[in-house]
Amino acid sequence: MDIYNALLVGSLIFLSSFLSIRFMISAALLEIILGAIAGNYLGLYQTEWIKYLGEFGGIVLTYLAGTEVNILVLKAKLKESFVIGGISFLVPFIGGFLFVYYFFHWSIKSSEIVGLVLSTTSIAVIYTLLVETGLVKSELGKLLMTSCFITNLFSVIFLSILFVHFNWFTLLFIIVSILAIVFTPKIINKMTLSFGFKVVEPELKFLFFVLFSLMWLAKLGNNHAILPTFILGLTMSDYFKSKNNELQTRFRAIAFTMLNPFFFIKGGLNISFSTLGKNIWLLVGIFFVKIITKIIGVLPFANKYIPKEAMFTTLLMSTGLTFGIIFSQYALSAGIIDKVQFSILVTTEILSAVIPTLIAQKFFEPKHIYANIKDKETIKEIIYKAGEEDV
Repeated sequence: MDIYNALLVGSLIFLSSFLSIRFMISAALLEIILGAIAGNYLGLYQTEWIKYLGEFGGIVLTYLAGTEVNILVLKAKLKESFVIGGISFLVPFIGGFLFVYYFFHWSIKSSEIVGLVLSTTSIAVIYTLLVETGLVKSELGKLLMTSCFITNLFSVIFLSILFVHFNWFTLLFIIVSILAIVFTPKIINKMTLSFGFKVVEPELKFLFFVLFSLMWLAKLGNNHAILPTFILGLTMSDYFKSKNNELQTRFRAIAFTMLNPFFFIKGGLNISFSTLGKNIWLLVGIFFVKIITKIIGVLPFANKYIPKEAMFTTLLMSTGLTFGIIFSQYALSAGIIDKVQFSILVTTEILSAVIPTLIAQKFFEPKHIYANIKDKETIKEIIYKAGEEDV
């Protein structure tokens, strides 16, 4: 049966990448949807190796998200990013918690997870859209990326604070995390200078070793490696952009080819279609809580800093995907939420990745900014071939 599972997962990974290029849809969304279909109708189930590869894929995704942040831009836009990103986290977190806790009587811990999931913003969706439209180098694009980073940073920090479990392994995990964040960029740089670009890829193997170590130590301490992994990616971002962009390209290729798909397919396997049908109003309610609280929080400040693009910015800050799914998977594996709650949260994130983006592009595109950008289809083709839609 494991051979059947391996063959089916391999087929889903290939099919999702093919459909992604053919229809210009994020491969991550397709992997979740195909995983759910295979789990509900094709007999695919979550084996130990699928579970482990999926968990490690989530760690790799978190690291990659950190590497996409431009520190110089973050410093230049710190005030606006902190205000928009901070309020984009705070209002949905409070709104999501109160909604399920008081109206549906979820536990405090599961309600906190809902708040954290709804607070996240999708780097994948925003980054892809900005590159496709040519807005990535504009002032609006820079502000969106840095605000998105601040939002997710708050979400990751609060996840670590609310669900940390202290023991001696926790202390060891903190010490190793600090050492990894400080020394990994320096070690990678020295390895590249000493070895060059060898076919055995020692730099990549060292990076994977560091991520495996953080994941292992976090499990020993009954914690999660999301926060140190995210910060590690941030500390590596400047090195990748200024000194070794080729290494990031090779790391990303490995992640997008095999590791990230397991994370999204694993998420899809935990979605029950029958459960969603029985809880459709709860699903709709949680989705609208996310969108409404994002609008209430972000729109006033977006009007202050970027009035012409305020609604466009607000809708994009309402999107969610990767971090929301990572938080949901962590909560499910830790027993904080059950599969019913997981299905609702992941589906909410999928809807929030699609619906606000479509509305933003259809009705609120800042055409005055990219009126002179030519040949958008060529830009799309380049980006999707590079696999950037899953950053």
